[in-house]
Amino acid sequence: MTFQEEILQGIPGQLPEAKAYDKEINHAPKRKDILTAEQKVLALKNALRYFPKELHEALAPEFAAELKEYGRIYMYRYRPSYPMYARPVDEYPAKSRQAAAIMAMIQNNLDPRVAQHPHELIIYGGNGAIFQNWAQYRLVMQYLATMTDEQTLVMYSGHPLGLFPSHKDAPRVIVTNGMVIPNYSKPDDWERFNALGVSQYGQMTAGSYMYIGPQGIVHGTTITVMNAARKQGGSPAGKLFVTAGLGGMSGAQPKAGNIAGVVSVTAEINPKAAEKRYAQGWVDELHPNLDELIPRIRKAVAAKEVVSLAFVGNVVDLWERLAAEHIHVDLGSDQTSLHNPWAGGYYPVGYTLEQSKEMMADDPDAFRCAVQESLRRQVAAINKLADDGMYFFDYGNAFLLESSRAGADILLPDGRFRYPSYVQDIMGPMYFDYGFGPFRWVCMSEKPSDLQKTDEIAMRVLGEIAAHSPEEIAGQMRDNIRWIEEAGRNHLVVGSQARILYADCEGRTQIALAFNEAIRRGELEGPVVLGRDHHDVSGTDSPFRETSNIYDGSQFTADMAVQNVIGDGFRGATWVSIHNGGGVGWGEVINGGFGMVIDGSEDSARHIREMLFWDVNNGIARRSWARNEAARFAIEREMARTPGLRVTLPNLADEDLIRKNLN
Repeated sequence: MTFQEEILQGIPGQLPEAKAYDKEINHAPKRKDILTAEQKVLALKNALRYFPKELHEALAPEFAAELKEYGRIYMYRYRPSYPMYARPVDEYPAKSRQAAAIMAMIQNNLDPRVAQHPHELIIYGGNGAIFQNWAQYRLVMQYLATMTDEQTLVMYSGHPLGLFPSHKDAPRVIVTNGMVIPNYSKPDDWERFNALGVSQYGQMTAGSYMYIGPQGIVHGTTITVMNAARKQGGSPAGKLFVTAGLGGMSGAQPKAGNIAGVVSVTAEINPKAAEKRYAQGWVDELHPNLDELIPRIRKAVAAKEVVSLAFVGNVVDLWERLAAEHIHVDLGSDQTSLHNPWAGGYYPVGYTLEQSKEMMADDPDAFRCAVQESLRRQVAAINKLADDGMYFFDYGNAFLLESSRAGADILLPDGRFRYPSYVQDIMGPMYFDYGFGPFRWVCMSEKPSDLQKTDEIAMRVLGEIAAHSPEEIAGQMRDNIRWIEEAGRNHLVVGSQARILYADCEGRTQIALAFNEAIRRGELEGPVVLGRDHHDVSGTDSPFRETSNIYDGSQFTADMAVQNVIGDGFRGATWVSIHNGGGVGWGEVINGGFGMVIDGSEDSARHIREMLFWDVNNGIARRSWARNEAARFAIEREMARTPGLRVTLPNLADEDLIRKNLN
């Protein structure tokens, strides 16, 4: 059977041969046994409804065994036989070219080079899923292959509800992930609903088909490390940056450290994750032994090397050793998946990886206690180094939040966190408030030559814009131009031919229009998918990350993210998604995103102008209403040049007057 035939087949009518469990693949940890006996009956009934009744007798014991062994029903038997990677768009069997592009994006997410746990359909973050099982994948690909541009595929947490009549300007796919009733949005609720097969944690770009590997976050991480180093004064050369996590998006940290020009040390407990990033060229050296690593750190700092070192071990051991030896650390952070602390996002000190996995599944209460004790020890070591001058920042992974819940010494007397979120100190006031965010694109020809041409186009457009940019954003423009100039030399591609570039509304729009014109002229050999990380100006309401620099009390509301997806949907997005959870965890954030296929047409140009404008300025307007000075500057500038835009601006009250009247 050919690749195209297997796609069109969907779920096979006959039972396919069972697939061997590949021990070379990085697999998801066993999930805890959370379902009651009756709920396990329901989980099997839910799984079997994808298959004709005559197959139930064979599949029921197999799915029951998966549920018992792994805590989930993944339907491993139904993994496709073809290699998983994004093909050029014209190789997909499809009636709609937009749908074919979405198929390529899905397969890129599941590419073993890209996905964290590809056989469990987990893309990054330990539990960020694209689908819940392989039957859903097969059905979705079949629907996409057979749909037209006058249909919309509706996705409920990985489950394809079906194709519904629509029109060519409507989204081809609408995705929701984890949209549960708010009172049922605790971590154990996710465990239960996911085990039942009725909901999933889509993270951000995992469940929205927009993940492009560690490159997806590397520009933002580079911006953060560069500006954190600037806060410490002097040159970045010889500055030491210590952090943790190499498994998913966190794998961007060593590359970002190199681009920023520092010495970086990243701890990673999972050898397979560390070896994968080393093989891909995203980290320079692996060190399994602290006695060997510590002298190497001293040497690198003294010589002002630009080098990324990985400690293959527990991050707490690293922090405690650095503190005990009084090694000066300039910058510190953490990118373990602490949004998912009880299910593989963080592993406690004093246990091997396998011991931790066994305890997580067999004794979750003991595992929780061990994790919280580790966090208390980690924070104690970080505090010692911070007292000696280290600048520590939370990288939006719920490190501060979970450390406070563990009883670590992480709070000031007034109840605020001892350390800032990187959004509070850097990304929010310097980037999001001005409308800069993680714009990205993917060349659907899958040709490196097309990616190179798009880099050149983006460089030219940004240079033209920078010539008339106001002083308030001149520094951001310089950094972003430098980034795109060096992107090719930094070897960022893992999987599809994709690029990440922080840009504001004007930059995104003009770059996209230039791409569209290049496609029309035949200068690019295929369509381009536009998108962004959900971690953006308007895409995410998250009080401990994206909206942590909102101080009017609305950081706990989610109107912005919901409105953003609705607005993108009727302004020309090819697909839209809205998720519960992402970055800092299930129940802690609402986030959304989009994908837009541009093909050189006037329709594409219209969609670019209308949708990208809303996708950025919605968030700037909200941030301006929160009295953020940079956002007010940005939205007033936009109103001055855009007829039809009228935004409510805040009047500033005198705080002394307010306190006088309250007292």
